[in-house]
Amino acid sequence: MFPEITRDDIFRLETERLWLRWPRAADAPTFARLAGNPDVALKTARIPQPYEPRQAEEFIMLSRAENDRGDGLSLVLTLKRHPGEAIGVIGAHGAAQRGVASIGFWLGKPYWKQGLMTEAATAFLDLIFGVTSLDRVESHVMFDNPASKRVHEKLGFVSQGCCVFPAPARGGDVPAERFQLTRGQTHTTFGARRPKLTES
Repeated sequence: MFPEITRDDIFRLETERLWLRWPRAADAPTFARLAGNPDVALKTARIPQPYEPRQAEEFIMLSRAENDRGDGLSLVLTLKRHPGEAIGVIGAHGAAQRGVASIGFWLGKPYWKQGLMTEAATAFLDLIFGVTSLDRVESHVMFDNPASKRVHEKLGFVSQGCCVFPAPARGGDVPAERFQLTRGQTHTTFGARRPKLTES
């Protein structure tokens, strides 16, 4: 689903303050420390808590394989002034099987409330709609994660109502809100339309 340009581990995406790049084995200790924080992990469906370096290593290996196949795309957020240091992850999955990508993301707690995830996700969605034929992206937000909901709303996602979402790391299905963004609702560097973003 994702083209050759994204299937090489030298691929990276630039924003005003960030580089988004492929995950590397060296990121595992940072992932374990940042994503393993209960304030981060417990707001996600798939990050266990506690989160051990070996689990982060497995995630990195699986993500790189998925990136290489083009079935999905997971990118690491880094600040431009520290490009080797991961601060979060954003990914799109499932497009090859269902024709719609499901996105998810997390950001280390020291980097919250700076608009960094909105900035990263804006560029990431631009990429999805610019280099794939996908017309729709979906996401699920757990009810105890209002910050994620705000990011989705800033990006133009539209709520599709409540649902039950599989959350293996939380022990089973959890109640969540489903969001959807279609190509016609976006404004990207590739020519589609997205409402202007407000400052975060």
